[in-house]
Amino acid sequence: MKISQVDALLMSCALPTPLQLPFYGGTRTILKRDAMLIRVTTDTGLRGYAPGPAHETAARQIREDIAPFLNGLDPRGWRDFAFDGLPDVEKTYRAVELALLDVVARYEGCALSEVAGGRKRDRIKLYGSAGMYMPPEGYAAEAAAIKAQGFVAYKMRPALGPDSDLETIDRMREATGPDFGLMIDAHSWWRMGDRNYSFDTVASLARAMEGYSPVWLEEPLPPDDHDAYRRLRAGTKTPIATGEHEPDTNGLLDVAGGEMADIVQLDLLCQGGLGAFTIVAQRTQQNGLRFAFHSWGTMLEVLAAAHLGICWPANVVEWLEHPCYSNGGRVGMYPFPAADEILAEPLQIENGELIVPKGHGLGIEIDERVIERYPFQPGPWSIFHIDSPPSTVAVIGDHSVKWIDPAQP
Repeated sequence: MKISQVDALLMSCALPTPLQLPFYGGTRTILKRDAMLIRVTTDTGLRGYAPGPAHETAARQIREDIAPFLNGLDPRGWRDFAFDGLPDVEKTYRAVELALLDVVARYEGCALSEVAGGRKRDRIKLYGSAGMYMPPEGYAAEAAAIKAQGFVAYKMRPALGPDSDLETIDRMREATGPDFGLMIDAHSWWRMGDRNYSFDTVASLARAMEGYSPVWLEEPLPPDDHDAYRRLRAGTKTPIATGEHEPDTNGLLDVAGGEMADIVQLDLLCQGGLGAFTIVAQRTQQNGLRFAFHSWGTMLEVLAAAHLGICWPANVVEWLEHPCYSNGGRVGMYPFPAADEILAEPLQIENGELIVPKGHGLGIEIDERVIERYPFQPGPWSIFHIDSPPSTVAVIGDHSVKWIDPAQP
Protein backbone atom coordinates (compact mmCIF):
# COMPACT_ATOMS: atom_id res chain seq x y z
CA MET A 1 0.00 0.00 0.00
CA LYS A 2 1.43 3.35 -1.09
CA ILE A 3 0.27 6.94 -0.74
CA SER A 4 -0.81 8.22 -4.14
CA GLN A 5 -2.30 11.63 -3.31
CA VAL A 6 -2.49 14.15 -0.47
CA ASP A 7 -5.12 16.89 -0.67
CA ALA A 8 -5.68 20.02 1.42
CA LEU A 9 -9.29 21.01 0.76
CA LEU A 10 -10.26 24.46 2.02
CA MET A 11 -13.88 25.51 2.54
CA SER A 12 -15.68 28.66 3.66
CA CYS A 13 -19.06 29.36 5.20
CA ALA A 14 -19.92 33.03 4.78
CA LEU A 15 -22.32 34.50 7.29
CA PRO A 16 -25.59 35.60 5.67
CA THR A 17 -24.86 39.09 7.03
CA PRO A 18 -21.54 40.19 8.58
CA LEU A 19 -21.84 39.99 12.35
CA GLN A 20 -20.74 43.17 14.12
CA LEU A 21 -19.91 42.76 17.80
CA PRO A 22 -19.01 45.87 19.86
CA PHE A 23 -16.58 45.41 22.74
CA TYR A 24 -14.74 47.53 25.31
CA GLY A 25 -12.00 48.56 22.87
CA GLY A 26 -13.76 48.64 19.52
CA THR A 27 -15.82 46.46 17.19
CA ARG A 28 -15.24 42.98 15.81
CA THR A 29 -16.78 41.96 12.47
CA ILE A 30 -17.12 38.28 11.62
CA LEU A 31 -17.44 37.58 7.91
CA LYS A 32 -17.16 33.80 7.57
CA ARG A 33 -15.64 30.66 9.01
CA ASP A 34 -13.10 28.50 7.19
CA ALA A 35 -12.28 24.81 7.42
CA MET A 36 -9.75 22.42 5.94
CA LEU A 37 -10.23 18.75 5.18
CA ILE A 38 -7.01 16.79 4.71
CA ARG A 39 -7.43 13.68 2.54
CA VAL A 40 -4.77 11.02 2.02
CA THR A 41 -5.47 8.51 -0.78
CA THR A 42 -3.58 5.25 -1.33
CA ASP A 43 -3.08 3.19 -4.46
CA THR A 44 -5.55 0.66 -3.03
CA GLY A 45 -8.29 3.30 -2.96
CA LEU A 46 -8.25 3.47 0.84
CA ARG A 47 -8.58 7.01 2.15
CA GLY A 48 -7.77 8.66 5.45
CA TYR A 49 -8.98 12.02 6.68
CA ALA A 50 -8.07 14.67 9.21
CA PRO A 51 -8.97 18.26 10.00
CA GLY A 52 -6.33 20.76 8.94
CA PRO A 53 -5.25 24.31 9.74
CA ALA A 54 -7.89 26.43 8.00
CA HIS A 55 -5.70 28.86 6.09
CA GLU A 56 -4.01 29.18 2.70
CA THR A 57 -0.42 29.03 3.94
CA ALA A 58 -1.02 25.55 5.36
CA ALA A 59 -2.70 24.44 2.13
CA ARG A 60 0.29 25.60 0.14
CA GLN A 61 2.70 23.84 2.51
CA ILE A 62 0.78 20.59 2.06
CA ARG A 63 0.67 20.99 -1.72
CA GLU A 64 4.30 22.04 -2.24
CA ASP A 65 6.26 20.36 0.57
CA ILE A 66 4.31 17.65 2.36
CA ALA A 67 2.50 15.88 -0.47
CA PRO A 68 5.69 15.36 -2.55
CA PHE A 69 7.39 13.91 0.56
CA LEU A 70 4.59 11.47 1.33
CA ASN A 71 3.71 10.33 -2.18
CA GLY A 72 4.94 6.77 -2.74
CA LEU A 73 5.44 5.96 0.94
CA ASP A 74 3.63 3.18 2.77
CA PRO A 75 1.49 4.92 5.42
CA ARG A 76 2.01 1.98 7.80
CA GLY A 77 5.55 3.27 8.33
CA TRP A 78 4.36 6.68 9.55
CA ARG A 79 6.30 6.48 12.83
CA ASP A 80 9.60 6.33 10.94
CA PHE A 81 8.96 9.06 8.40
CA ALA A 82 11.69 11.68 8.70
CA PHE A 83 10.05 14.80 7.36
CA ASP A 84 12.48 17.70 7.64
CA GLY A 85 10.98 21.12 7.12
CA LEU A 86 10.85 24.59 8.60
CA PRO A 87 9.10 24.71 11.99
CA ASP A 88 5.80 26.03 10.60
CA VAL A 89 5.80 23.41 7.85
CA GLU A 90 6.65 20.74 10.42
CA LYS A 91 3.57 21.69 12.46
CA THR A 92 1.37 21.43 9.35
CA TYR A 93 2.92 18.04 8.59
CA ARG A 94 1.84 16.82 12.02
CA ALA A 95 -1.75 17.71 11.14
CA VAL A 96 -1.44 15.65 7.94
CA GLU A 97 -0.02 12.83 10.04
CA LEU A 98 -3.43 12.46 11.67
CA ALA A 99 -4.83 11.45 8.27
CA LEU A 100 -2.07 8.81 8.02
CA LEU A 101 -3.24 7.42 11.36
CA ASP A 102 -6.77 7.24 9.99
CA VAL A 103 -5.55 5.32 6.91
CA VAL A 104 -3.57 2.88 9.03
CA ALA A 105 -6.43 2.35 11.49
CA ARG A 106 -8.87 1.70 8.66
CA TYR A 107 -6.42 -0.76 7.08
CA GLU A 108 -5.87 -2.59 10.37
CA GLY A 109 -9.56 -2.60 11.22
CA CYS A 110 -9.33 -0.67 14.49
CA ALA A 111 -10.14 2.75 15.92
CA LEU A 112 -7.70 5.61 15.37
CA SER A 113 -7.20 5.83 19.13
CA GLU A 114 -5.61 2.36 19.10
CA VAL A 115 -3.02 3.46 16.54
CA ALA A 116 -2.39 6.70 18.48
CA GLY A 117 -1.44 4.91 21.68
CA GLY A 118 -4.33 2.76 22.86
CA ARG A 119 -7.54 4.00 24.43
CA LYS A 120 -7.80 4.01 28.20
CA ARG A 121 -11.48 5.02 28.20
CA ASP A 122 -14.36 5.45 25.80
CA ARG A 123 -15.49 9.00 26.57
CA ILE A 124 -14.17 12.49 27.20
CA LYS A 125 -15.79 15.47 28.93
CA LEU A 126 -16.96 18.33 26.72
CA TYR A 127 -17.57 21.98 27.39
CA GLY A 128 -19.82 24.08 25.18
CA SER A 129 -17.82 26.99 23.76
CA ALA A 130 -19.67 30.09 22.52
CA GLY A 131 -20.30 33.50 24.08
CA MET A 132 -18.86 36.44 22.13
CA TYR A 133 -19.26 40.12 23.05
CA MET A 134 -22.77 40.30 24.48
CA PRO A 135 -24.36 42.24 27.34
CA PRO A 136 -24.26 40.42 30.69
CA GLU A 137 -27.84 39.18 30.37
CA GLY A 138 -27.03 37.73 26.94
CA TYR A 139 -24.20 35.63 28.35
CA ALA A 140 -26.41 34.45 31.21
CA ALA A 141 -29.16 33.36 28.83
CA GLU A 142 -26.71 31.57 26.55
CA ALA A 143 -25.03 29.82 29.49
CA ALA A 144 -28.40 28.48 30.61
CA ALA A 145 -29.20 27.37 27.04
CA ILE A 146 -25.87 25.57 26.69
CA LYS A 147 -26.57 23.81 29.97
CA ALA A 148 -30.00 22.81 28.65
CA GLN A 149 -28.30 21.23 25.62
CA GLY A 150 -26.61 18.78 27.99
CA PHE A 151 -23.16 20.30 28.36
CA VAL A 152 -21.63 20.34 31.83
CA ALA A 153 -19.70 23.59 31.28
CA TYR A 154 -19.78 26.75 29.16
CA LYS A 155 -16.96 28.95 27.89
CA MET A 156 -17.49 32.59 26.95
CA ARG A 157 -15.37 35.53 25.82
CA PRO A 158 -15.86 38.73 27.80
CA ALA A 159 -14.85 42.18 26.61
CA LEU A 160 -17.14 44.62 28.36
CA GLY A 161 -14.81 46.38 30.78
CA PRO A 162 -13.75 45.05 34.20
CA ASP A 163 -16.95 45.91 36.11
CA SER A 164 -19.29 44.52 33.47
CA ASP A 165 -17.14 41.43 33.03
CA LEU A 166 -17.53 40.64 36.71
CA GLU A 167 -21.27 41.35 36.54
CA THR A 168 -21.46 38.89 33.64
CA ILE A 169 -19.89 36.12 35.70
CA ASP A 170 -22.29 36.85 38.53
CA ARG A 171 -25.29 36.60 36.20
CA MET A 172 -24.04 33.41 34.57
CA ARG A 173 -23.56 31.74 37.92
CA GLU A 174 -27.04 32.77 39.00
CA ALA A 175 -28.52 31.44 35.74
CA THR A 176 -26.75 28.06 35.83
CA GLY A 177 -26.46 27.19 39.51
CA PRO A 178 -23.42 26.34 41.65
CA ASP A 179 -22.43 23.02 40.04
CA PHE A 180 -22.23 24.05 36.38
CA GLY A 181 -18.77 24.76 34.96
CA LEU A 182 -17.91 28.27 33.77
CA MET A 183 -14.80 29.10 31.74
CA ILE A 184 -13.79 32.71 31.03
CA ASP A 185 -11.69 33.06 27.85
CA ALA A 186 -10.10 36.50 28.24
CA HIS A 187 -8.02 36.56 25.06
CA SER A 188 -9.89 39.71 24.12
CA TRP A 189 -8.25 41.49 27.04
CA TRP A 190 -4.99 41.66 25.10
CA ARG A 191 -6.61 42.50 21.77
CA MET A 192 -8.09 45.92 22.61
CA GLY A 193 -5.27 48.33 21.91
CA ASP A 194 -4.74 50.94 24.63
CA ARG A 195 -7.68 49.51 26.58
CA ASN A 196 -6.01 46.16 27.21
CA TYR A 197 -6.34 45.32 30.90
CA SER A 198 -3.25 45.95 32.99
CA PHE A 199 -1.66 43.23 35.08
CA ASP A 200 -3.10 44.77 38.24
CA THR A 201 -6.60 44.83 36.73
CA VAL A 202 -6.29 41.20 35.64
CA ALA A 203 -5.01 40.14 39.06
CA SER A 204 -7.85 41.99 40.79
CA LEU A 205 -10.44 40.37 38.51
CA ALA A 206 -8.94 36.92 39.03
CA ARG A 207 -9.21 37.32 42.80
CA ALA A 208 -12.78 38.62 42.50
CA MET A 209 -13.71 35.58 40.39
CA GLU A 210 -12.69 33.18 43.13
CA GLY A 211 -16.11 33.49 44.75
CA TYR A 212 -17.78 32.17 41.60
CA SER A 213 -15.59 29.05 41.34
CA PRO A 214 -14.87 29.16 37.60
CA VAL A 215 -13.26 26.11 36.03
CA TRP A 216 -10.60 28.45 34.69
CA LEU A 217 -9.64 31.92 33.51
CA GLU A 218 -8.07 31.53 30.06
CA GLU A 219 -5.34 33.70 28.54
CA PRO A 220 -5.87 36.78 30.71
CA LEU A 221 -2.38 38.04 29.83
CA PRO A 222 -0.36 38.21 26.60
CA PRO A 223 0.65 34.59 25.90
CA ASP A 224 4.36 35.34 25.55
CA ASP A 225 4.68 36.96 29.01
CA HIS A 226 5.40 33.79 30.97
CA ASP A 227 6.78 35.63 33.98
CA ALA A 228 3.54 37.58 34.34
CA TYR A 229 1.61 34.30 34.28
CA ARG A 230 3.78 32.99 37.09
CA ARG A 231 3.06 36.06 39.17
CA LEU A 232 -0.66 35.93 38.43
CA ARG A 233 -1.01 32.25 39.30
CA ALA A 234 0.88 32.75 42.55
CA GLY A 235 -1.56 35.47 43.58
CA THR A 236 -4.97 33.89 42.93
CA LYS A 237 -6.95 30.74 43.61
CA THR A 238 -8.77 31.05 40.29
CA PRO A 239 -7.33 28.35 38.01
CA ILE A 240 -5.37 29.76 35.08
CA ALA A 241 -5.39 28.23 31.58
CA THR A 242 -3.13 29.05 28.64
CA GLY A 243 -1.13 27.48 25.84
CA GLU A 244 -3.06 27.67 22.56
CA HIS A 245 -0.97 30.57 21.20
CA GLU A 246 2.46 29.21 22.09
CA PRO A 247 4.64 29.27 18.95
CA ASP A 248 6.55 26.06 19.67
CA THR A 249 6.67 22.96 21.84
CA ASN A 250 9.23 24.48 24.20
CA GLY A 251 6.77 27.23 25.06
CA LEU A 252 4.08 24.63 25.72
CA LEU A 253 6.44 22.70 27.96
CA ASP A 254 7.07 25.86 29.95
CA VAL A 255 3.31 26.28 30.37
CA ALA A 256 3.17 22.67 31.60
CA GLY A 257 6.09 23.23 33.94
CA GLY A 258 3.92 23.68 37.01
CA GLU A 259 4.26 27.41 37.72
CA MET A 260 2.43 29.24 34.91
CA ALA A 261 -0.94 27.55 34.71
CA ASP A 262 -3.29 24.98 36.18
CA ILE A 263 -4.71 23.91 32.81
CA VAL A 264 -2.50 23.41 29.75
CA GLN A 265 -4.08 24.00 26.34
CA LEU A 266 -2.93 22.89 22.90
CA ASP A 267 -4.40 23.17 19.43
CA LEU A 268 -3.88 19.84 17.70
CA LEU A 269 -3.88 21.31 14.19
CA CYS A 270 -1.63 24.34 14.70
CA GLN A 271 0.83 23.22 17.37
CA GLY A 272 2.34 19.90 16.39
CA GLY A 273 -0.25 17.13 16.28
CA LEU A 274 0.20 13.84 18.10
CA GLY A 275 3.92 14.32 18.75
CA ALA A 276 3.64 17.68 20.50
CA PHE A 277 0.49 16.61 22.33
CA THR A 278 2.18 13.48 23.71
CA ILE A 279 5.19 15.39 25.02
CA VAL A 280 3.05 18.12 26.56
CA ALA A 281 0.60 15.64 28.10
CA GLN A 282 3.52 13.79 29.70
CA ARG A 283 4.82 17.02 31.27
CA THR A 284 1.29 17.94 32.35
CA GLN A 285 0.91 14.58 34.11
CA GLN A 286 4.33 14.80 35.76
CA ASN A 287 3.46 18.15 37.32
CA GLY A 288 -0.05 17.23 38.46
CA LEU A 289 -1.75 19.68 36.09
CA ARG A 290 -4.72 19.18 33.80
CA PHE A 291 -4.90 19.31 30.00
CA ALA A 292 -7.69 20.69 27.80
CA PHE A 293 -7.78 20.59 24.00
CA HIS A 294 -8.36 23.82 22.14
CA SER A 295 -10.77 22.81 19.35
CA TRP A 296 -12.17 25.73 17.41
CA GLY A 297 -13.30 24.33 14.08
CA THR A 298 -15.47 21.51 12.82
CA MET A 299 -16.85 18.43 14.53
CA LEU A 300 -14.16 16.48 12.66
CA GLU A 301 -11.58 18.37 14.73
CA VAL A 302 -13.48 17.54 17.92
CA LEU A 303 -13.60 13.86 16.91
CA ALA A 304 -9.89 13.65 16.05
CA ALA A 305 -8.86 15.29 19.32
CA ALA A 306 -11.14 12.95 21.25
CA HIS A 307 -9.39 9.89 19.81
CA LEU A 308 -6.07 11.17 21.10
CA GLY A 309 -7.42 12.41 24.41
CA ILE A 310 -8.86 9.05 25.49
CA CYS A 311 -5.39 7.52 25.28
CA TRP A 312 -4.76 9.33 28.59
CA PRO A 313 -6.52 9.13 31.96
CA ALA A 314 -9.34 11.58 32.58
CA ASN A 315 -7.43 13.22 35.43
CA VAL A 316 -4.75 14.28 32.93
CA VAL A 317 -6.59 15.01 29.68
CA GLU A 318 -9.79 16.26 31.25
CA TRP A 319 -11.58 18.56 28.82
CA LEU A 320 -12.31 18.83 25.10
CA GLU A 321 -13.69 22.04 23.62
CA HIS A 322 -16.92 21.68 21.65
CA PRO A 323 -17.66 24.87 19.69
CA CYS A 324 -21.36 25.69 19.67
CA TYR A 325 -22.66 27.16 16.42
CA SER A 326 -26.22 28.27 15.73
CA ASN A 327 -26.80 25.54 13.15
CA GLY A 328 -30.26 24.04 12.89
CA GLY A 329 -31.80 26.64 15.16
CA ARG A 330 -29.59 25.79 18.15
CA VAL A 331 -28.25 28.44 20.49
CA GLY A 332 -24.69 29.35 19.53
CA MET A 333 -22.33 31.97 18.24
CA TYR A 334 -23.29 32.13 14.55
CA PRO A 335 -24.01 29.60 11.78
CA PHE A 336 -21.15 27.41 10.51
CA PRO A 337 -22.99 24.58 8.74
CA ALA A 338 -19.89 22.85 7.38
CA ALA A 339 -18.80 22.21 10.97
CA ASP A 340 -21.62 19.70 11.36
CA GLU A 341 -22.07 18.57 7.77
CA ILE A 342 -18.47 17.39 7.36
CA LEU A 343 -19.40 14.26 9.34
CA ALA A 344 -21.89 11.81 7.84
CA GLU A 345 -23.56 11.41 11.24
CA PRO A 346 -23.56 13.49 14.43
CA LEU A 347 -21.27 12.93 17.36
CA GLN A 348 -22.73 10.87 20.18
CA ILE A 349 -22.90 12.97 23.35
CA GLU A 350 -24.17 11.54 26.61
CA ASN A 351 -24.31 13.32 29.97
CA GLY A 352 -21.96 16.01 28.70
CA GLU A 353 -19.36 13.54 27.42
CA LEU A 354 -18.41 12.54 23.89
CA ILE A 355 -18.68 8.78 23.34
CA VAL A 356 -15.70 8.08 21.09
CA PRO A 357 -16.66 5.64 18.32
CA LYS A 358 -14.92 2.27 18.10
CA GLY A 359 -15.36 1.82 14.35
CA HIS A 360 -12.45 1.72 11.95
CA GLY A 361 -10.32 4.86 11.82
CA LEU A 362 -12.16 7.93 13.02
CA GLY A 363 -15.27 5.78 13.39
CA ILE A 364 -17.54 8.24 11.55
CA GLU A 365 -17.45 8.66 7.78
CA ILE A 366 -16.67 11.97 6.08
CA ASP A 367 -19.27 13.57 3.82
CA GLU A 368 -17.15 14.95 0.98
CA ARG A 369 -20.10 16.83 -0.46
CA VAL A 370 -19.17 19.71 1.85
CA ILE A 371 -16.18 20.43 -0.39
CA GLU A 372 -18.34 21.55 -3.31
CA ARG A 373 -21.11 22.90 -1.10
CA TYR A 374 -18.84 25.47 0.57
CA PRO A 375 -16.15 26.74 -1.85
CA PHE A 376 -13.26 28.57 -0.27
CA GLN A 377 -13.31 32.37 -0.15
CA PRO A 378 -9.86 33.97 0.35
CA GLY A 379 -9.25 36.57 3.01
CA PRO A 380 -9.55 36.90 6.79
CA TRP A 381 -12.55 35.54 8.62
CA SER A 382 -12.67 38.20 11.33
CA ILE A 383 -11.76 41.91 11.44
CA PHE A 384 -11.09 44.07 14.50
CA HIS A 385 -11.66 47.84 14.42
CA ILE A 386 -9.75 49.10 17.46
CA ASP A 387 -10.62 52.50 18.90
CA SER A 388 -7.23 53.49 20.36
CA PRO A 389 -4.87 53.73 18.70
CA PRO A 390 -7.21 53.75 15.69
CA SER A 391 -6.45 50.66 13.65
CA THR A 392 -8.03 47.89 11.63
CA VAL A 393 -6.54 44.42 11.84
CA ALA A 394 -7.70 40.92 11.06
CA VAL A 395 -7.23 37.28 12.00
CA ILE A 396 -7.06 34.08 9.98
CA GLY A 397 -7.04 30.42 10.98
CA ASP A 398 -3.34 30.45 11.85
CA HIS A 399 -3.01 30.73 15.63
CA SER A 400 0.70 31.52 15.37
CA VAL A 401 -0.13 34.90 13.79
CA LYS A 402 -1.89 37.46 15.99
CA TRP A 403 -2.87 39.97 13.29
CA ILE A 404 -2.79 40.34 9.54
CA ASP A 405 -3.57 43.20 7.18
CA PRO A 406 -7.33 42.92 6.51
CA ALA A 407 -6.65 43.45 2.80
CA GLN A 408 -4.46 40.36 2.68
CA PRO A 409 -5.92 37.82 0.22
